[in-house]
Formats: sequence, structure tokens, C-alpha cells
Amino acid sequence: MKRYYHKNLKKFLLSISIIVLGLLFISPLLWMMVASLKPETEIFKDMGLGAFVPQNLTIANYTSILMNADVNFLRYMWNSLFSVGMIVLLGTVVNSLCAYGLVKLKFPGSEFILIVIIALYVVPFESVLIPMYIVVNQFGWINEYPSLYVPFIAEAFNIFLFRQFFLSIPQELEEAAQIDGSSPWQTFWRIVVPNSKPVFATAAILTFVTHWSDFMWPLIVATDDSIRTVQVGIQYLFADNNIQYGQIMAGLTLTTIPVVLIFLFFQRYYVQGITSSGLKG
Repeated sequence: MKRYYHKNLKKFLLSISIIVLGLLFISPLLWMMVASLKPETEIFKDMGLGAFVPQNLTIANYTSILMNADVNFLRYMWNSLFSVGMIVLLGTVVNSLCAYGLVKLKFPGSEFILIVIIALYVVPFESVLIPMYIVVNQFGWINEYPSLYVPFIAEAFNIFLFRQFFLSIPQELEEAAQIDGSSPWQTFWRIVVPNSKPVFATAAILTFVTHWSDFMWPLIVATDDSIRTVQVGIQYLFADNNIQYGQIMAGLTLTTIPVVLIFLFFQRYYVQGITSSGLKG
């Protein structure tokens, strides 16, 4: 009985600790969302626990940011969704095909290519920023949509992630497809892809979260207002001498929604993909 009591007590304390830590981690996000529903004069009025309890709820900040003539917020959101969506869509196809070729289509030099890909993963983005800009400029893509997504379609980490997952797929499935007359291309789309939903979801989530918050690259290649991304566009709210923090909080809340929704919808596949790929975070 005593042992049972201690076991339940440990579980209870562990659960409370996890809840407290979880609240601490999401407290800035909660404060931002609550602040977006407050009048401008009340946002910094109480920075204690009362900051999480709005007294006068209002959606004026959201209507203001959406109707702001100087900041075309809806256009910025579309630009970000389009560019990041293209990175996710084209990237999952290209990176998965590359990984499949390295795993299943053995050829001379495949191991060396894998080593090069892994080595590229540790190269900091800042070291290739200028060469990338020169190449994009030579293609005439400055202030064009391809500059926002083409350079990021192939990613070393996603290739490695797909490779680790494909190694766990039973060889018997592919051999059975080959006996039925399937080509490597048909085997990939009919056998490998349907059995790899977790890793595709994982790669999609990680890619979306990574590039949704991009700031430096869109700042230098998308100077025109028509293709400016939302992360860059929000910065223009700070350019005004009369900074409206309510609008800023509303804009940041709106930019957080796509990330939260994607993670919630694909959370199950995300966990499966991470565990199946042998990666630990």
C-alpha cells in the first residue's frame, strides 16, 4: 500500500511539474494573444498575472492591422504561405527522391555523396548568403517569387531524414513490386511513399516552421511591397514613430496560427517520423 502511494505521488508530482513547465514555455505566446485583444493603453498596464486576464476585450487591433494602408498584411501572409508552401511541396519531392536514390539505387560514389550532403548541413547559412544572392540576381529573380523558394528546395537535413526512414522499409516490399514488373520509379510512388507518411509529415512540419520565420533572405531579395513576406512586413510596424503594439501583437498572433495548425494536424505523424528515423531532439 505504501509503495502504491509513493508511486502515485511521484506520478502526480511529475504531472504537475510538466504542466508548470509547459505553462512557462507557452506563457509568452499566451501573453501575446491576450495583449492582441487589449486596448493599446492596457497592454503594458499590468505585467503581473493580470496581464493574462484582459479587462476589456476588443478586436480593434485585428481590424486595424488588416485595414492598415501602409502595411498590406493579407498580401504579406499570402506571399509567405505561397513561398513556404512551394518549399514544402517541391522540397519533399526532391529530397525524398534524392534519399531514395542513395538508399536503394546503389551506385559508385553514393557513400561519398552522402558524406558531402551531411557536411553541407553544418555549413552556416550566412557563409553562402552572398553567393546565393549573386546567383539569384544573375537569374533575374530579385523581387520575383522564385527567389523566395527555389534556393531552399534541396535541403541536406531533409535528405538525411528521408534516408534514415527509408532504411527501415523492408526490402521484401520492394522486391515484391519488382517481381510484379514495377520500375524503381513506380516502386517509389506506389510502395515507398504510401508507407512513409510519417517522415513526409515530419519533413513538411520542420521545413514549414524553419522557413516561415525566415527574415534575412526575404529582406534582401524581396524589397518590393508586392512580394514582401509577413515576417519582413511586420517590421514596418516598428518604423512609425507612434508604434502601435496592439497591431503588432495582433499581426504576430495571426502569423503564429498557421504553424500551430500544421503541428496540431500532423502531430501524430511527426512523432512517428522522428522515432522511426532514429533521430532524437
